[in-house]
Amino acid sequence: MELELSLLLILGGVALLAGFIDTLAGGGGLLTLPALLLAGLNPVNALATNKLQGTFGSGMATFMLLRRRRFAETLAGLRRPFLWSLGGSALGTVLVQLTDSDALQVLVPVVLAVIALYFLFSPGAGSVTRAPRLSARLYERTVVPVIGFYDGFFGPGTGSFFSLTGVALRGQDLITATAQAKALNFASNIASLTLFVVGGKVLWVTGAVMIVGQVAGAWLGSHAVLRGGARLIRPLIVLVCLAMLLRYLFG
Repeated sequence: MELELSLLLILGGVALLAGFIDTLAGGGGLLTLPALLLAGLNPVNALATNKLQGTFGSGMATFMLLRRRRFAETLAGLRRPFLWSLGGSALGTVLVQLTDSDALQVLVPVVLAVIALYFLFSPGAGSVTRAPRLSARLYERTVVPVIGFYDGFFGPGTGSFFSLTGVALRGQDLITATAQAKALNFASNIASLTLFVVGGKVLWVTGAVMIVGQVAGAWLGSHAVLRGGARLIRPLIVLVCLAMLLRYLFG
């Protein structure tokens, strides 16, 4: 399937905006996936192509934040949760092709509402590092693969879920939680994308144009994370979660 140049340019612009938002708060797929569907792609091709461009966006954000030393953990410390996220996503991507995902249409709005309310009514959340409620070992072996599984199985809001759990369960400040969320989301994207590529579901020309926009948006977003900090991230997480909630309820 080939799209007209004007439509490709529009998709590239949507990807740029999505990359910026996704780096700060997650939920960029709320823009790119509907845009791909409106462009005429069937749902499977849209999901696969969306995962292609999203992988490059999360990869760029991870690279930029690593470069600026925004991870509290060392690279070695990120290796295990990275692999757990990758494994969970791979399992989710396989199972979504075999099962009915309609139940998640009910669960996801509830989870999104909880995230929005948490950051809205807990203004101090993520402002400073706190004592963790869950050990690193237990977190990376339970929470991380579950969110990775969700990303492979369904997807929207994965970055917000990783950020929330980093703040609420690991006691991280919001900048650190957002930075780690990018790395773990990158892992879940890689696994899901690989399986979509093997299945021949990706539209490469459309994906390539969106990659350019996504990478540019992620680059801008990573700088905004470093400069704007929690003041910028917290309201965006709330807005993105509420927007996704409205999309699920009334879309």
